[in-house]
Amino acid sequence: MLYVYGIVKQVDNISDLENSRLLIFEVIFATVFLGIVIWRFFYMRKVETMHGSTVPVHRVHNIIAKSVHSSMYVVLILLPLSGLAIAFLFNQGIKDGPMQLVALSVHEFAATASYVLIAIHVSAAIYSRIKGEGVWSSMVPILNKEKPNNHPMIRKIASFEEEVYDHIERLFVKKSE
Repeated sequence: MLYVYGIVKQVDNISDLENSRLLIFEVIFATVFLGIVIWRFFYMRKVETMHGSTVPVHRVHNIIAKSVHSSMYVVLILLPLSGLAIAFLFNQGIKDGPMQLVALSVHEFAATASYVLIAIHVSAAIYSRIKGEGVWSSMVPILNKEKPNNHPMIRKIASFEEEVYDHIERLFVKKSE
Protein backbone atom coordinates (compact mmCIF):
# COMPACT_ATOMS: atom_id res chain seq x y z
CA MET A 1 0.00 0.00 0.00
CA LEU A 2 2.87 2.37 0.78
CA TYR A 3 4.29 1.69 -2.70
CA VAL A 4 0.96 2.48 -4.37
CA TYR A 5 0.61 5.65 -2.31
CA GLY A 6 4.11 6.71 -3.34
CA ILE A 7 3.31 6.19 -7.01
CA VAL A 8 -0.01 8.04 -6.81
CA LYS A 9 1.29 11.06 -4.87
CA GLN A 10 4.65 11.32 -6.63
CA VAL A 11 6.20 14.72 -7.22
CA ASP A 12 5.58 15.66 -10.84
CA ASN A 13 7.96 18.60 -11.04
CA ILE A 14 11.19 18.95 -9.09
CA SER A 15 10.40 22.63 -8.52
CA ASP A 16 7.53 21.49 -6.26
CA LEU A 17 10.26 20.73 -3.71
CA GLU A 18 10.57 24.48 -3.15
CA ASN A 19 7.74 23.88 -0.67
CA SER A 20 9.75 22.97 2.44
CA ARG A 21 6.82 21.03 3.97
CA LEU A 22 6.59 18.86 0.86
CA LEU A 23 10.37 18.35 0.85
CA ILE A 24 10.33 17.25 4.51
CA PHE A 25 7.35 14.97 3.89
CA GLU A 26 9.10 13.38 0.89
CA VAL A 27 12.27 12.77 2.94
CA ILE A 28 10.28 11.19 5.79
CA PHE A 29 8.21 9.11 3.36
CA ALA A 30 11.31 7.86 1.50
CA THR A 31 13.10 7.06 4.76
CA VAL A 32 10.14 5.08 6.14
CA PHE A 33 9.67 3.27 2.82
CA LEU A 34 13.39 2.44 2.66
CA GLY A 35 13.37 1.16 6.25
CA ILE A 36 10.39 -1.11 5.57
CA VAL A 37 11.91 -2.51 2.37
CA ILE A 38 15.25 -3.21 4.07
CA TRP A 39 13.52 -4.80 7.07
CA ARG A 40 11.41 -6.98 4.74
CA PHE A 41 14.50 -7.97 2.75
CA PHE A 42 16.27 -9.28 5.84
CA TYR A 43 13.10 -10.90 7.18
CA MET A 44 12.38 -12.65 3.86
CA ARG A 45 15.97 -13.93 3.57
CA LYS A 46 14.98 -16.43 6.26
CA VAL A 47 12.22 -17.79 4.02
CA GLU A 48 13.09 -19.98 1.05
CA THR A 49 11.85 -18.76 -2.33
CA MET A 50 8.83 -20.81 -3.42
CA HIS A 51 8.54 -22.18 0.15
CA GLY A 52 4.78 -22.57 -0.21
CA SER A 53 5.02 -24.84 -3.23
CA THR A 54 3.32 -28.19 -2.80
CA VAL A 55 5.03 -29.54 -5.92
CA PRO A 56 8.73 -29.87 -6.75
CA VAL A 57 10.18 -26.65 -8.17
CA HIS A 58 12.60 -26.92 -11.08
CA ARG A 59 16.05 -25.53 -10.32
CA VAL A 60 15.85 -23.04 -13.21
CA HIS A 61 12.40 -21.89 -12.07
CA ASN A 62 13.83 -21.27 -8.60
CA ILE A 63 16.75 -19.28 -10.03
CA ILE A 64 14.36 -17.13 -12.09
CA ALA A 65 12.11 -16.54 -9.05
CA LYS A 66 15.10 -15.57 -6.89
CA SER A 67 16.36 -13.25 -9.63
CA VAL A 68 13.02 -11.46 -9.86
CA HIS A 69 12.78 -11.19 -6.06
CA SER A 70 16.33 -9.86 -5.75
CA SER A 71 15.79 -7.41 -8.60
CA MET A 72 12.60 -6.17 -6.95
CA TYR A 73 14.47 -5.45 -3.74
CA VAL A 74 17.26 -3.67 -5.65
CA VAL A 75 14.85 -1.31 -7.41
CA LEU A 76 12.66 -0.85 -4.33
CA ILE A 77 15.78 0.23 -2.42
CA LEU A 78 17.10 2.39 -5.30
CA LEU A 79 13.76 4.18 -5.55
CA PRO A 80 13.82 5.87 -2.11
CA LEU A 81 17.63 6.21 -2.11
CA SER A 82 17.54 8.11 -5.38
CA GLY A 83 14.60 10.14 -4.08
CA LEU A 84 16.62 11.04 -1.01
CA ALA A 85 19.55 11.99 -3.25
CA ILE A 86 17.25 14.25 -5.28
CA ALA A 87 15.98 15.88 -2.08
CA PHE A 88 19.50 16.28 -0.67
CA LEU A 89 20.82 17.86 -3.87
CA PHE A 90 17.78 20.12 -4.12
CA ASN A 91 18.20 21.20 -0.50
CA GLN A 92 21.84 22.05 -1.27
CA GLY A 93 20.71 24.31 -4.11
CA ILE A 94 21.48 21.84 -6.88
CA LYS A 95 18.23 21.96 -8.80
CA ASP A 96 19.59 20.84 -12.17
CA GLY A 97 22.86 19.83 -13.74
CA PRO A 98 24.62 16.48 -14.10
CA MET A 99 24.36 15.32 -10.47
CA GLN A 100 20.63 16.01 -10.29
CA LEU A 101 20.20 14.44 -13.74
CA VAL A 102 21.88 11.23 -12.56
CA ALA A 103 19.72 11.10 -9.41
CA LEU A 104 16.54 11.75 -11.43
CA SER A 105 17.53 9.14 -14.05
CA VAL A 106 18.20 6.48 -11.41
CA HIS A 107 14.87 7.35 -9.76
CA GLU A 108 12.97 7.07 -13.05
CA PHE A 109 14.75 3.82 -13.95
CA ALA A 110 13.97 2.33 -10.53
CA ALA A 111 10.31 3.35 -10.79
CA THR A 112 9.90 1.88 -14.29
CA ALA A 113 11.78 -1.30 -13.39
CA SER A 114 9.64 -1.69 -10.26
CA TYR A 115 6.46 -1.57 -12.39
CA VAL A 116 7.80 -4.26 -14.70
CA LEU A 117 9.12 -6.52 -11.93
CA ILE A 118 5.95 -6.22 -9.84
CA ALA A 119 3.87 -7.06 -12.93
CA ILE A 120 6.04 -10.13 -13.54
CA HIS A 121 5.77 -11.13 -9.87
CA VAL A 122 1.98 -10.76 -9.76
CA SER A 123 1.57 -12.58 -13.09
CA ALA A 124 3.73 -15.44 -11.86
CA ALA A 125 1.70 -15.65 -8.63
CA ILE A 126 -1.56 -15.78 -10.59
CA TYR A 127 -0.11 -18.41 -12.95
CA SER A 128 1.01 -20.45 -9.94
CA ARG A 129 -2.49 -20.10 -8.48
CA ILE A 130 -4.02 -21.38 -11.72
CA LYS A 131 -1.64 -24.36 -11.69
CA GLY A 132 -2.46 -24.96 -8.01
CA GLU A 133 1.14 -25.17 -6.81
CA GLY A 134 0.51 -23.75 -3.34
CA VAL A 135 2.73 -20.68 -3.76
CA TRP A 136 -0.26 -18.33 -3.87
CA SER A 137 -1.45 -19.60 -0.50
CA SER A 138 1.81 -18.59 1.12
CA MET A 139 1.59 -15.08 -0.35
CA VAL A 140 -2.09 -14.11 -0.27
CA PRO A 141 -4.51 -14.56 2.62
CA ILE A 142 -7.55 -15.03 0.32
CA LEU A 143 -8.52 -17.66 -2.22
CA ASN A 144 -5.86 -19.91 -0.77
CA LYS A 145 -7.47 -23.33 -0.92
CA GLU A 146 -5.28 -24.44 -3.79
CA LYS A 147 -5.21 -27.93 -5.15
CA PRO A 148 -3.18 -29.10 -8.12
CA ASN A 149 -5.03 -28.27 -11.32
CA ASN A 150 -5.36 -31.36 -13.48
CA HIS A 151 -7.10 -29.69 -16.40
CA PRO A 152 -5.51 -31.08 -19.60
CA MET A 153 -4.67 -27.62 -20.97
CA ILE A 154 -3.01 -26.53 -17.70
CA ARG A 155 -1.04 -29.80 -17.53
CA LYS A 156 0.09 -29.31 -21.13
CA ILE A 157 1.27 -25.75 -20.43
CA ALA A 158 3.03 -26.89 -17.22
CA SER A 159 4.72 -29.72 -19.12
CA PHE A 160 5.93 -27.29 -21.78
CA GLU A 161 7.19 -25.00 -19.01
CA GLU A 162 9.22 -27.85 -17.51
CA GLU A 163 10.68 -28.66 -20.94
CA VAL A 164 11.78 -25.03 -21.31
CA TYR A 165 13.44 -25.15 -17.88
CA ASP A 166 15.17 -28.42 -18.82
CA HIS A 167 16.42 -26.86 -22.05
CA ILE A 168 17.73 -23.77 -20.22
CA GLU A 169 19.45 -26.00 -17.67
CA ARG A 170 21.13 -28.02 -20.42
CA LEU A 171 22.41 -24.81 -21.98
CA PHE A 172 24.05 -23.58 -18.78
CA VAL A 173 24.95 -26.67 -16.80
CA LYS A 174 27.39 -29.26 -18.05
CA LYS A 175 26.43 -32.69 -16.93
CA SER A 176 29.16 -35.13 -16.00
CA GLU A 177 29.04 -38.29 -18.04
